[in-house]
Amino acid sequence: MEIQLWRSILCPYELAVRELEVKFNHIIDECKENDVYCPIEQVEGRVKSVSSILEKMQRKHIPMERMEEELEDIAGVRIICQFEEDIETVASLIQKRSDMVIKSEKNYLKHIKQSGYRSYHLIIYYTVDTIKGPKKLQAEIQIRTMAMNFWATIEHSLQYKYKGDMPGHVAERLSKAADAINALDHEMSSVRNEIMDAQNSSQMQSNLVKDILINIENLYKIANKREIMKIQDEFLRVFKTKDLQQLKRFHRQLDIISEGYRAQAVYHHV
Repeated sequence: MEIQLWRSILCPYELAVRELEVKFNHIIDECKENDVYCPIEQVEGRVKSVSSILEKMQRKHIPMERMEEELEDIAGVRIICQFEEDIETVASLIQKRSDMVIKSEKNYLKHIKQSGYRSYHLIIYYTVDTIKGPKKLQAEIQIRTMAMNFWATIEHSLQYKYKGDMPGHVAERLSKAADAINALDHEMSSVRNEIMDAQNSSQMQSNLVKDILINIENLYKIANKREIMKIQDEFLRVFKTKDLQQLKRFHRQLDIISEGYRAQAVYHHV
């Protein structure tokens, strides 16, 4: 097949991956803006290379005319979570979306592969708008924890190295590593609430500081410079305490001060 033809076939899949990455990253941004815990830690996408497509078609005896129908993972998105519990939350978010239709699910958390591979796979139908009109295509979404992803990346490299014929001693050590990863995920889940509280506090502080700095910057345009220097000094003092409640109080007081200056500015303007 000519390179130009491959490009035209894969172009909509590249668009799908870009759009899906944007949509899942937007969930992260939305959670940050609303000071809520986000079940998604990271998103990465890829379109299968031509050599990988050809190799898989050869292995599964797929004719060229049935490639797009039978290859479900030409477009792939991987969603990384912090905790195993988050995987179900993310899958549920996808199930509720109107722009993604689930074709099938494979739960390798309940049915762990013999190699030790654990992950949650969704095959979805997703429609992109091309110059030839809408195109409905398939994409694979893998949802896994950071620990699972670390193990799967190593396993994939070893499978590639040994061309699927891994020596017994390597497979055994990989299996033991999978058990260790599983134990790590369970250990992290046991302190999940404490970690989430810490992260939420950190995000809340970050948002408060951002708002305070914008407020101070706006005051420079309408307030007395000496007054602003006092406010800045007070902000630095409060910030150094690392006390979220003090920071919230300062934020509220600054809002009141800013409102007063704005009201004065409007009065003088009138």
